[in-house]
Amino acid sequence: MTGRKKRLYVYPMAPRSHTACLSHLHPITAQLLYNRGIIDPAEVDDFLRGNGRESDPYDLADMGAAVARIRRAIEEGERIAVYGDYDADGVTATALVVQTLRALGGQVVHYIPNREDEGYGLHEESLEELARQGVQLVVTVDCGVRSVSEVAFANQIGLDVVVTDHHSVGTEMPPAVAIINPKREENCRRLDELAGVGVAFKLAQALLVSTHDEGPGDDAAPLNAKDLLDLVAIGTIADIVPLTGENRTLVKRGLERLNPPVRPGIHALVGKARLQPGRIDATAVGFGIAPRINAAGRIDHADAAFELLDTQFPAEAERLADRLDQLNRERRALTTDTENRARELALPISEDAPLLIAAAPDLPSGIAGLAASRLTDEFYRPAVVVSVGETCSRGSARSIPEFHITMALDQCADLLVRHGGHAAAAGFTVTNEHLKELESRLQEIAADALRGRELIPALTIDAEIELSQLTWDLQEELARLEPHGCGNPAPLFLSRDVRVADHRVVGSNRAHLKLRLSNGGASWDAIAFRQGDWADRLPDRINVVYHFEVNEWNGRRELQLNVQHIEPAQDSAQPNSGWGAGGRGDLDR
Repeated sequence: MTGRKKRLYVYPMAPRSHTACLSHLHPITAQLLYNRGIIDPAEVDDFLRGNGRESDPYDLADMGAAVARIRRAIEEGERIAVYGDYDADGVTATALVVQTLRALGGQVVHYIPNREDEGYGLHEESLEELARQGVQLVVTVDCGVRSVSEVAFANQIGLDVVVTDHHSVGTEMPPAVAIINPKREENCRRLDELAGVGVAFKLAQALLVSTHDEGPGDDAAPLNAKDLLDLVAIGTIADIVPLTGENRTLVKRGLERLNPPVRPGIHALVGKARLQPGRIDATAVGFGIAPRINAAGRIDHADAAFELLDTQFPAEAERLADRLDQLNRERRALTTDTENRARELALPISEDAPLLIAAAPDLPSGIAGLAASRLTDEFYRPAVVVSVGETCSRGSARSIPEFHITMALDQCADLLVRHGGHAAAAGFTVTNEHLKELESRLQEIAADALRGRELIPALTIDAEIELSQLTWDLQEELARLEPHGCGNPAPLFLSRDVRVADHRVVGSNRAHLKLRLSNGGASWDAIAFRQGDWADRLPDRINVVYHFEVNEWNGRRELQLNVQHIEPAQDSAQPNSGWGAGGRGDLDR
């Protein structure tokens, strides 16, 4: 919402001892590293070079048991099924494990459930069908850790199951041959933010090392682990896990594999998204590639996305990329309609409710998560959007940092058929007879957890600067902090008392604001997405919070400000105590 109140926090200025050790860097770069807790000069060098150390796959509990069972299946010619999920993380993980097992000589098939008909996770009917097809071993990716009864059923019908997942672990573990999940208590905490595709990659590394008794990057192997890193980058970015530690290393290496893309399907998809090969970064993946992969599972079936990632034939890749591009256009239109409908249903209850809930038969489950995300962004409340079926309903939930949505669902487990997720996002299935009670209980849980808290979104600002401090040299140095994402956000700056030299609304629906801003003798173009309603009331002087970025258009590269927040200059209170005052502990992170 344009003009919405936000809390602004500015990091304290880094101590001189820190900046003195990094005198070869721009002071603003040194400040940003300090803000991210990267202080030691050796650590700074590794971070800027992208030389983070990768963990040993066997640091994950049960890896040995998983590798042993999979190797036996390959050696004895057993049929293996890779059971995945329909989002970009699950689809990339499915393709990654299928290609690894195939390269090692495995007889492998894949299975991805239909979002509308089956929903998330393992299902007894699907497992039964795989058993009828002669499958003896099921390897899950991005799902399974909460499927206790389903894994028990698989065992009863003669299926062994290896679970690889990264979702929150429940109170009971499924009776699988192995459960590889970095969130298990016995695992190292530094691995617990891996995406589903990251966990799948660790399994692939272990299999390649174990089977060939050589490193995963060895050119003598039938498949190099580095050949899979493009899939790891796409799935990790799409799942919005923190791009820190090993995730950052994997994504950075994966982006190198994407520039230019080697995989025919990704090459075709890059063309459909009008991305420039050689300049594909995390933003391009997040807004250009991942939505098209996700669109298959949201609108139709995720098999189309899997086939795109798996094909070796350019003509087939073009056909499939065309299909995903069309599905993404349909997804955009459906998202707008669903968002508007969910808002109509949720707001009459109370715009000030601690948790927003919309439930109706005309809310498609494939779009429910996107609609919930929009409600959360707009009203800064946890939001639940439920697609009501004939006997069962499927819901998607999104949340804010103050409220762990999966833990809330854990407290409603007696009402749910299944559920799972993370702190900020979750999904569930509930019988219709329990839906109203679920809504009531979630409202009570949210009210208790958020009572007395002022729910206002916060912007944590890296530095307060003058526009004259922005240069190409600084931008090129800041680019070394990429890839940006959750946990390693794009630098955010504040400039005060900036003069609005010019402004106009742009976009087909006049939703965006194009500006020319100046202060301190410098003048810059700026774009404020979804803030077009400032146009008729914008004062002459403003305080502006923004990202400093390169805008590429029609072969031209220009610097611009990507505006995240605007407020009249005279209305600004000093954010948090100001840059250079207070301490890191004062910040609401």
